[in-house]
Amino acid sequence: MILPSPKSRAPASFSADIYAKLKSAPEQEVRILLLGLDNGGKTTLLKQLASEDISHITPTQGFNIKSVQSQGFKLNVWDIGGQRKIRPYWRNYFENTDALIYVIDSADRKRFEETGQELAELLDEEKLSGVPVLIFANKQDLLTAAPASEIAEGLNLHTIRDRMWQIQSCSALTGEGVQDGMNWVCKNITAKKKQ
Repeated sequence: MILPSPKSRAPASFSADIYAKLKSAPEQEVRILLLGLDNGGKTTLLKQLASEDISHITPTQGFNIKSVQSQGFKLNVWDIGGQRKIRPYWRNYFENTDALIYVIDSADRKRFEETGQELAELLDEEKLSGVPVLIFANKQDLLTAAPASEIAEGLNLHTIRDRMWQIQSCSALTGEGVQDGMNWVCKNITAKKKQ
């Protein structure tokens, strides 16, 4: 768990403008669930958000959680393993989720159908009803990656009407697109909390 001291500055991945947007909800904790199939890049993404070394990532067997605290605001990101045998346990983490981040390996076209089914099941979960969802189309640094627009069409994201959603091209490895996605998440969490 990472809790920077009050004197330390926020990790570079979390810019001051995100915290400014979230200050409208001081002293609140935000719970973000980070899900997706195994090998999608969830843990790399989480470590990128926490400004940690990403050179040695191993498959997540249970879960990882990182917390970032700033100006009385705490962002808790839960990264749950995506192996098939672990997925039934995802529902144990749905309670009190403020935002869902779903990570897709954009270069693994053979698993698009599987990842689409898992996402559809998550969107049908009662405990995640209305929760904003960000889909990270990860691994865009690879030449074989499908563009986010193609993934969105293949997953029929345009049919989602019961919540705010966004698909964001990114590379957890380089950090490209990650900040844009997190800005969207924070903006929509703030809007949800005001309802």
